[in-house]
Amino acid sequence: MIDGESMMQQQRRAFLIRYLLDEQPRYQNMGIPQDDGEQRRLLRSLMNVRMPVAIDRAFLDVQDEYLREEISAKGVTELADLSPVSEGIYLWQGDITTLRCDAIVNAANSGMTGCYAPCHGCIDNCIHTYAGVQLRLECARQMEAQGHEEPTGRAKITPAYNLPCKYVLHTVGPIIRGSVTLQDKVLLASCYRSCLELAEKNDVKSIAFCCISTGEFHFPNELAASIAVETVRAYKAQTGSSMEVIFNVFKDQDLQIYRKLLSAD
Repeated sequence: MIDGESMMQQQRRAFLIRYLLDEQPRYQNMGIPQDDGEQRRLLRSLMNVRMPVAIDRAFLDVQDEYLREEISAKGVTELADLSPVSEGIYLWQGDITTLRCDAIVNAANSGMTGCYAPCHGCIDNCIHTYAGVQLRLECARQMEAQGHEEPTGRAKITPAYNLPCKYVLHTVGPIIRGSVTLQDKVLLASCYRSCLELAEKNDVKSIAFCCISTGEFHFPNELAASIAVETVRAYKAQTGSSMEVIFNVFKDQDLQIYRKLLSAD
């Protein structure tokens, strides 16, 4: 039995897929698969590859309803339901796009408009997918105004659109090719500090950090976590900031690493 909301989601998804297919002449004769999972994958792929160009309000209205229902179905985690590991610091394993706090951090690339690889597993792809196409449009607007690629170690802030949080902070971490250098360590620390400083300027009271530069950027997980924790602790000690900081991990490996580091508090 298909309930009413499931039927509405199917209808919304079909509308969004057809709209995005019709935008591109080479896709206009493509059919929509019957399977829900295949439809979700096709929609995500089309959103991922779409360039940041203007889009109709009708699309955005349906997309927003669709994405908010999808996120709700995944289950939203409230910061208030988490227990701190020390004063103002939390460790949470889960999907960062389902966390309700003031801001989450996106590990971006230097283009800053998201990952264009269909259904790629990086956090940049996931955040842009569930925030909606507005996020890429806003990032593109900021990058056009800047006039050059985003330097490593800096940060930008945008609305979160359909995500449960209020803001997304985007930062470009160092890419490791070979051995980690002192400059790599300095730049990674700068990512964390830049996000914290920008968050404070925007009256952000809680911020969730992903594991910046690990994974696709090949920064060793233990070293990256050590820099993250050290930088956050130093910032809070130096500034007296009351901002709540969540270290968000997805993999069990990173959970164990952060548990060990944070137990030293």
